[in-house]
Amino acid sequence: MQQEIEVQERQHENIEFFIQKADKYVGIEKLTPYALRELIQGIYVEAPDKSTGKRRQTIHIKYDGIGFIPLDVLMNGKTA
Repeated sequence: MQQEIEVQERQHENIEFFIQKADKYVGIEKLTPYALRELIQGIYVEAPDKSTGKRRQTIHIKYDGIGFIPLDVLMNGKTA
């Protein structure tokens, strides 16, 4: 139980730290290489899927300190 609490506290701290970093970029119109390096830990691109007749490619973004966030969560249910 104590270990779970410590993990949750660490996750909370990481989220707070990420929010502080990201807050500097609210309202920017262009993502700079510096901002990208500060906020993103990795970008993973899957092989294209053409099984439906249309080319579809999935991209996963790993945010620094907080990991992966599904696109639907970031978009609040809006279509990308």
